Order: sequence, then structure tokens, then C-alpha cells
Amino acid sequence: MNKNKEFVGIDISKDSFDVCYPNGKHAKFSNEIGGFKLFVKTLESDWHCVMEQTGRYHHPLAHYLKSLKITVSVENGLVIKRFSQLLLKSTKTDKADAKIIRDYAIQFDPKEWETPKIYISQCRELRSLVVLLKKQRTALKNQDHSLKSSVEPSKEVLKFLKKELIEMNKKIKHLEKVIEDSVKENESEMLTHISSIPGIAKRTATLLIINTNAFRDFENGKQLSSYFGLSPSIRQSGSSLNGKSIITKAGNKDMRKMMFMCSLSASVFNKACNAQFQRIVNKGKPKKVALIAVSNKLLKIALAVAKSKMPYDENFRSVKRA
Repeated sequence: MNKNKEFVGIDISKDSFDVCYPNGKHAKFSNEIGGFKLFVKTLESDWHCVMEQTGRYHHPLAHYLKSLKITVSVENGLVIKRFSQLLLKSTKTDKADAKIIRDYAIQFDPKEWETPKIYISQCRELRSLVVLLKKQRTALKNQDHSLKSSVEPSKEVLKFLKKELIEMNKKIKHLEKVIEDSVKENESEMLTHISSIPGIAKRTATLLIINTNAFRDFENGKQLSSYFGLSPSIRQSGSSLNGKSIITKAGNKDMRKMMFMCSLSASVFNKACNAQFQRIVNKGKPKKVALIAVSNKLLKIALAVAKSKMPYDENFRSVKRA
């Protein structure tokens, strides 16, 4: 808990943001440059602004405050939600949320947000578009499969779907190439080092870099696992509750799925991951549990490799024990 700092809690929505000041007073501003300027006029120079991740809506204000040398923290929305539940808060309004964010900041003194480099932000936007196109492609594939199963499908519709799928595949391939080239241009060494980890291909290494701000946003593997929703959530209490250990499934679903796919390869070809996989399976645990553990280990190894600025070496103790 830090009672010496003066924190400002900010709850952001699409069109506006609510503010809870150190004295507990509340204010509301429009989520655009005019509102930003009015808000800044109400701040003291040493105040620390804290907001939660809200899709893209928090980006403009966070960047604006950083440009003026104002201390800013951007926290995971799930963490704020859990903190609110811990306090048994039942009121859900923008005003109340701003106060919760301020209370959280007082309790945990969040670290200052580091502005992502321009190429990182651009690659994230490109990746969001790729994910959207893949969802649309899946819908078209399902429709194509359904039509082909019918008695007399429309040839015109089938022709249209085939053409659309070909075009969509080209677009996805092009966008993924743009993302990879951008990361290669800006983080060539890191990309090479992370790709040297058995089980992590260049495509996954690329996405890890853009989703972690080139690993600048994380200090340890536990934070990284939590961010991608791969950290275990244990439900056990006395004799009344003894559920299975599950993962939180918070954060980036696309990245979580990719890391699980990587674990299939790493559990065989990565010496450290294979040892962990076999150890867990030999204890009688399901293979899926073992693969999730391998996914977490891969994240920790990738973080260690990125921080060390060295390629993966299975005999290098500090990396192996990550």
C-alpha cells in the first residue's frame, strides 16, 4: 500500500471518461482531445493517473498524458475486476469504477506504463484485422461446406464463396507478411533468439513480441502467464469445494491457443519441456494439464531469452530454470 502518492482513478468508455481525484471528488470528460486538455488542467504535477485496459479506448488519453510527462499506469481490466470483487463491491457505475481503480492504485502502487513503439501499435492493429478476417473466413468455409451437403446447391453461390475464400487467404497471407517484416526490421535479434527455442516457430515469436511490447511490459513469467490467461486457477476449500485446477482463460485467446499448439511440439522436441511433460504425466495428470504447464514454461523461457539478449541454450542454467 502506498499512501504517500496521490493517485487519480480513471474509468474510460468509448465517448467519455470518469475521474476520481485524490480528494474523492468526481468529474467526467469527453474522450477526445478537448476533454483531455480540460482534464489536464485539473491535475497537479506529481499526481499519478491510473486507468484500465479497455480495448483501444484508453490509448489516446494514455498517450496524451505521457506526451506531457504525466505519470500513467495502465492495468489489466481483469485485475481491477478481481480487486472489486474482493471488496464485495456491488455498485457498477462509471463513477464507482473510477473510485475502485483509485483504491486499487493506493493498495498496489502500479508501475508506470511504457508507451509501445509505433511499430508495435501498428502490428497490433494489423493482427486484429487478421483475426477478424480469419473469423470471416471460417464463416464462409462453414457456409461452403453446408451448401455442398445440400441436394442441389447454387452453382453461383459456390462460385462466389470459392472466389471470396481465395481472396481472403491472399489478404491474410499478405497482412501476416507485413507484420513479420515489421518485427524483423525492428527486433531482428530478439526474433531470431526467440525462434531458436524448440517449439516456438518464427510466426509465434513474432506474435509474442508484438503482444508483449517486445517483453518490456513484463518482469517475470508469472505476469506473462496471467496476461495470456494460462495461469492455473485452483478451486479447493476444505471438503465442500474440491474442484479441478483450471486456467483463468483471461487475456488474448488467439495467443493462448497458439501457445498451446506450440506445447505439442515442445513436449517432444524441447528437452526441458519434454522432461516437464513426462514428469507431470507420470504423476497421473491428464496430458492436457501437462501441455498447459509446457505452454507456461515456453513463455517463461521466451521471456528469459528476450531479457538475456541471447539465443536459447538448453544447457544454460538460468534459461533452463526459467
